Amino acid sequence: MSWHVEGTYFENCNCDMVCPCSTSGLTAPADNDRCNVALAFHVDTGEVNGVDVGGLTVCVVADTPALMSDGGWKLGVLMDAAASPEQAEALGAVFGGQLGGPMEGLTPLIGEMAGMESLEIAYTEDGRSHQVRVGSAVDLAVEDFVSPMDATGLGVKVSGVGFPADTLAAGTASTARVDVFGMTWDNAGKNSFSAPFAWSA
Repeated sequence: MSWHVEGTYFENCNCDMVCPCSTSGLTAPADNDRCNVALAFHVDTGEVNGVDVGGLTVCVVADTPALMSDGGWKLGVLMDAAASPEQAEALGAVFGGQLGGPMEGLTPLIGEMAGMESLEIAYTEDGRSHQVRVGSAVDLAVEDFVSPMDATGLGVKVSGVGFPADTLAAGTASTARVDVFGMTWDNAGKNSFSAPFAWSA
């Protein structure tokens, strides 16, 4: 069966700005001894094996070595409590990599699946600002960066990245608290990326 999901995403990690992990295809180390990252995906429209998954949000949190390609990731998935059991199963298979697509390529790097929890998720976007709250587990607010030397005001973009989209807007987090699956951090002031995404398999 084929599937597709598309919408918007943003992430925050503990790199200082313009994370070298993403921009190097996981071949350059992070700025710190560990990479602590949370990615929020809001699906505007999508269908997975005949199940409509539009309007739902999924958040992925991970703790990895500085060189992410070394593997041994600890990863957990937070599912939108608004999802029905069928929708949660469908999205879990997409974001867990079981149905192919972009997440499948990351599965060999995962050393520990920390689990999947269903929580209330509030996801908002307002131009360059992006925010998600996932119960008491995740509270992220980021803003895309616009250089004071950029007369266009379009913001800093990094292209040719590939995952989770080809072109990402670079930014910083004003709020970045995670406390779930035994992973706890506060990455306020650190790197963020955002972009529209469209996946299928």
